[in-house]
Amino acid sequence: MADGRQWLMADRPEVLARQRRRQHRARVRRELKLFTRRLGLLLGALAVLTLLGSIGFAVTEGTSPAFGFVWTLDTITTLGSIRDPHDSGGRAVVVALELLGIGTLFYGLATVAEFFVSGQLSGLLDERRTEKMLDSLSDHFLICGYGRVGRQVGRDLRSVGARYIVIDSNPDNRDAAEMAGVPFIEDEAADDEVMQRAGIECARAVIACVDSDAENIFITLTARGLRPDILIIARASAEESEPKLRRAGADRVISPYKTSGAEMARVALHPQVGSALALADYRMEELEVSPACGGVGLTVDEVRGSSVIVALRRVDGRLEAQPSPDTVIRSGDKLVALGTPDALERLESYTQPERAPSR
Repeated sequence: MADGRQWLMADRPEVLARQRRRQHRARVRRELKLFTRRLGLLLGALAVLTLLGSIGFAVTEGTSPAFGFVWTLDTITTLGSIRDPHDSGGRAVVVALELLGIGTLFYGLATVAEFFVSGQLSGLLDERRTEKMLDSLSDHFLICGYGRVGRQVGRDLRSVGARYIVIDSNPDNRDAAEMAGVPFIEDEAADDEVMQRAGIECARAVIACVDSDAENIFITLTARGLRPDILIIARASAEESEPKLRRAGADRVISPYKTSGAEMARVALHPQVGSALALADYRMEELEVSPACGGVGLTVDEVRGSSVIVALRRVDGRLEAQPSPDTVIRSGDKLVALGTPDALERLESYTQPERAPSR
């Protein structure tokens, strides 16, 4: 409970901002709904007036209903191409149509012009395009949050040809998503309807990478409730959030700060290690053989110990997969090794530069 209160206090400005954005979107939807209703009423009124005018001219002037319809349109649109009525009944119909029909027509035209000028049409068309794109996606990824982490996730997914949808309540991230050419849903990812709209039923995985750990927990709970079998990868900024995200249903929890800190410490301690990959209790590392190290001139069998030398890349770029035990290691070579941390620690000692004795 204490942690929850701290989260709420820390995220209070963000929560208030999201509430304001949600209220703005709700207001826009209400205005669009009111416009549609008003336009429907106007069209209905014009249709009723046209019908009554056609009947009125047919009765008072003795014309056919078809000619009465044309005469009514001529009067409402102020064309004046048809002669004036002969008797007072026909003139009364003309006056009624001029007072009611012309006013209704111009009010409808003003309403439509307001719709175009206010930009609601472009927003409606964008929403329609997004809906069509969402309906066509399957086996895609849902990226919840499009900040620095979310954008990097999107770039990596796009580089391998994977399709994804971005869900973010911050409208400032819409431009970045549109530049990348991906669907963007400006709403709360923790909402059930938003997840269903994004196609979670046919999605491949959910990636919760919002800046707020509390929001990532809510997103994880929502996704797990809607799809118990879906893969959920969540971001954790604080170390104490990791077990909470796992209890919420996350399959994997990634801490960017923890990972980057561990990487920086590893490089500082072992600068010759180019990259590393953790595999359960084993690690796979790429080790660069320094010019002044104990491993230069030794064979693979002499330095590997209990680790496995998977590959050896020479300075000229040649790659020797599974080098033989009698292969001689030269300066500048790179060793790709697999083993336990202790075994790799021993192997690293052969590739590290030999330090001069301290005075």
